[in-house]
Amino acid sequence: MIHIKRLQEDGADVIALVGEIDASSSIELDLAIAKSVGEGFSKILVDCSALEYISSAGLGVFMSYIEEFKDRNIKMVLFGMSDKVANTFSILGLNELLHIGKDKVQAKQIVNEL
Repeated sequence: MIHIKRLQEDGADVIALVGEIDASSSIELDLAIAKSVGEGFSKILVDCSALEYISSAGLGVFMSYIEEFKDRNIKMVLFGMSDKVANTFSILGLNELLHIGKDKVQAKQIVNEL
């Protein structure tokens, strides 16, 4: 089960993920990102510090936005991943396709440099 909180900070939409993202809860992640895009945010920070697990369906949600974000000049940076979650991204090579920072400070630096 996932709990998603959104807040705005320094012109970015911060999406905080708490819990686990599996096939059924990945829909909530997709809706949160879509809402952020729909509200016109061009900088999205995804706080993964309380994310305990992410399934392939959850990873697929992030992958599904890569081309759209490039086309619309939307910048997304994930940050705060546990070793377990970060390992899932790196095994699949997603750390090469997505922007990932170690903490919020680094994520803000990355999103402002993109």
